[in-house]
Amino acid sequence: MTGKFVHLHTHSEYSILDSSCKIPALLGKAVACDMHALALTDHGVMSGAIKFYKEAKKRGIKPIIGCEVYLSPGDRRERRVRNGKKYYHLVLLATNQEGYRNLIALVSLGHTEGFYYKPRVDKELLRRYNTGLIALSACESGEIPMRLLAGRAQEAATAAAKYAEIFGEGNFYIELQDHGTDRGRLLKERLRRLARSLDLPLVATTDIHYLSPEDRLSHEVLLNIRANKKITDPDRMSFDGDGYHFRSSEEMVELFSDLPEAIENTWVIAERCNLELQFGSTMIPPFDLPEGFEDADEYLRTLAYEGAKARFDTVSGAVGERLDYELGVIERMHYATYFLIVWDFVRFAHDGGIPVGPGRGSAAGSLVSYCLGITRVDPLKYNLIFERFLNPARISMPDFDIDFCVKGRDRVIDYVKEKYGQQKMAQIATYDRMAARSVVRDVGRVLGAPYRMTDRLAKLIPYGYKLQTAVKNVAELKSLYEGDEEVGKIVDIGLRLEGLTRNASTHAAGVVIAADELIRHVPLLRLPDGEIVTQFDMGDVEAVGLLKFDFLGLRNLTLIDVTCSSLQERAGIKIDVDQIPFDDAKTIKLVQEGRTAGIFQLEGTGMTALIRRVQPDSFEDLIALLALYRPGRWRVE
Repeated sequence: MTGKFVHLHTHSEYSILDSSCKIPALLGKAVACDMHALALTDHGVMSGAIKFYKEAKKRGIKPIIGCEVYLSPGDRRERRVRNGKKYYHLVLLATNQEGYRNLIALVSLGHTEGFYYKPRVDKELLRRYNTGLIALSACESGEIPMRLLAGRAQEAATAAAKYAEIFGEGNFYIELQDHGTDRGRLLKERLRRLARSLDLPLVATTDIHYLSPEDRLSHEVLLNIRANKKITDPDRMSFDGDGYHFRSSEEMVELFSDLPEAIENTWVIAERCNLELQFGSTMIPPFDLPEGFEDADEYLRTLAYEGAKARFDTVSGAVGERLDYELGVIERMHYATYFLIVWDFVRFAHDGGIPVGPGRGSAAGSLVSYCLGITRVDPLKYNLIFERFLNPARISMPDFDIDFCVKGRDRVIDYVKEKYGQQKMAQIATYDRMAARSVVRDVGRVLGAPYRMTDRLAKLIPYGYKLQTAVKNVAELKSLYEGDEEVGKIVDIGLRLEGLTRNASTHAAGVVIAADELIRHVPLLRLPDGEIVTQFDMGDVEAVGLLKFDFLGLRNLTLIDVTCSSLQERAGIKIDVDQIPFDDAKTIKLVQEGRTAGIFQLEGTGMTALIRRVQPDSFEDLIALLALYRPGRWRVE
């Protein structure tokens, strides 16, 4: 095994504004370096874990899921500095499914219970969730390195013995790094002596924050975008030493030629990490049924037939056939509970006077949804297709997009939290990225370029363009790039940083509900405003099998509700929105004139021009126009 090396301390762009490594590029580098395994250990989060796992598997690389957690010097719930320290670092790697679950729990609890400047765990939590984990003593910010650098060797030895006891024999390694500083070389020797005295294994790592040595300057710019400093400021952010790039196996072997076991142990650890994740199934939480009902299918059928009787003269013929067909599909695909969950929170909104949209997307094609009151569009009247919503030939979750009044949306979310439990429900994170215009402004500011210059450069980039595309296609920008050294530097660094994660926020609509505690399935993230969301984004939440709902806040619903209330209060005019006819001549005339501002899918310039040309004179005409105009129609082969 001599000569084999695996990187076990790696940061991706999800160490936000701290690492410039995008996950595909990281794995591409591993392939180029002929490495067969790679770990991901972002600071205090596992946000990129699923993307990393899937991409690694696709490229034939063994993914090792980990995290460089922040460790409180005392109790995680204490909000104070202890002995001058707010936190230490500690690297944790999952060896199996249990270790992965424990890592998710630790990372989540750091955000929900231990947040103080950073999401911190403590040794009590490490002891509780230690199974299936390998721990490394981390970089110079680890507890053991910091005590050794402070000349407190005995305290460092005590701490090392404690970690070894917490994680068990063979599961705690003294981590060695070499980034070319005198302090680092001194620490490396002290760590080596400490490991020998306690009979602890050594492991060599590089604290990867960028891909190649040429990325060093752009990485320093990234650090100072976060710190809001200029590159010329004496107190700017920078890393001591060098070698924070993705070093090859040959580089690492040479760097640790005096400690070959530290290199070999990287592969020993990699071979012990055999996490297998399964995708493709969905965990639907249980729904409490009223007395007298044995299962969700029976209750859903009863509600659907009750709703059908209220909406149609008779539940026979086409109505009965369609209803029985849909209920049969729902039953065979085991989605009755999902329908009941949606029915329940929509009913809560209706009962609470919270305006709900009539139906968005393919859900309007379901007669069951219409009979339950989830949607208010009769799919039989408009020949809407159920299979667009739920197709027995395509096993995938149906997708309800429910519109709520902006003012009432949070009340519905609170209801769901109360019903299913705070620990089982959360909103979903979304990650904003550095776009071409903003990255040019950021880089220019850090480099100290005049505001007029960066503003001019940014405005030369058309909205939605990638920076490289803009440089190639915008003549003035291309000329400046090629002829002005300062502009060239800004653009070149911008090209390296464009597309990196800039910050995390709450998804506008996404909510997940789990059958048990969320921290058994997905890591949680504390946002700056204190809100707790999933660390995984929408796609990754669905990939791990969590049930996602879209609670959309729609201002138009609020506007309509306020208008109707004002009319009733001031003029005594009562309007039932659901009774407004679809063939109102005055409304159709407004549409024909192109007065479509604020009308979903009709207000775009192209659609408005089409309406003016075609002059639709019925609701059915608008249906046809939308079906023909929407981009998806033109991609059908």
